[in-house]
Amino acid sequence: MTAALHVAVLEDEAMLRERILLPGLQRFGFAAVGFATIAALRAHLDAHPVELVVLDVGLPDGDGFSLARALRETRPQLGVVMLTSRAETGDRVRGLTEGADAYLTKPIEIDLLAATLHSLARRLDTVAAPTEGRDTPGRWRLSADGWCLLSPSGGSAALTQSERRLCRRLFDTPGELVAREALIEALTDQVHDFDAHRIDSMIHRLRSKARTRCGETLPLTAVHGRGYMLTPQG
Repeated sequence: MTAALHVAVLEDEAMLRERILLPGLQRFGFAAVGFATIAALRAHLDAHPVELVVLDVGLPDGDGFSLARALRETRPQLGVVMLTSRAETGDRVRGLTEGADAYLTKPIEIDLLAATLHSLARRLDTVAAPTEGRDTPGRWRLSADGWCLLSPSGGSAALTQSERRLCRRLFDTPGELVAREALIEALTDQVHDFDAHRIDSMIHRLRSKARTRCGETLPLTAVHGRGYMLTPQG
């Protein structure tokens, strides 16, 4: 199994950091840790492996623009995403010029932040590009670590742990019917306590996420009363 990507989140608003960003990113498969100051982040970077950093701009001991520039100079392999309420074009340009790989604004949907981080990790080769994606273009597929659904045109949708398990089971037997019972077994060991209607809700959310984030319709077909069938080539 691919190791989780290590993400350091620098956000001085404790409620946003501890209640939304960290648990949200952990739900999407990241090993995420949070910090309120630049000094605390630097100490962590010196002692622990980190592949990606999410930075706010306004911080109690400095600013995110200067930090992004410094990180780019001293840790060029680090992926840097700026997440701030400053949405002016000039701020965006400055952030990207100073060294950020991506510039996102608050409020942020966690799945969009997760997809951005996964996409950046793939670009930096932190996560190897999926062999299937190179050999069979024009197909739906999962990223190498299984945490992103990739569309034929290159769109990306980050997956939660449950969605990841569901997709892995569907991709295991492409073009074949997967019984509802088999999907439930992929999601939980407590199959008798699982509400079977949750499968339909998860499928609905997965289709909606594919349309919203990838701009394409996921070729996932329901077979009434039996299960679902995924046809990666569409």
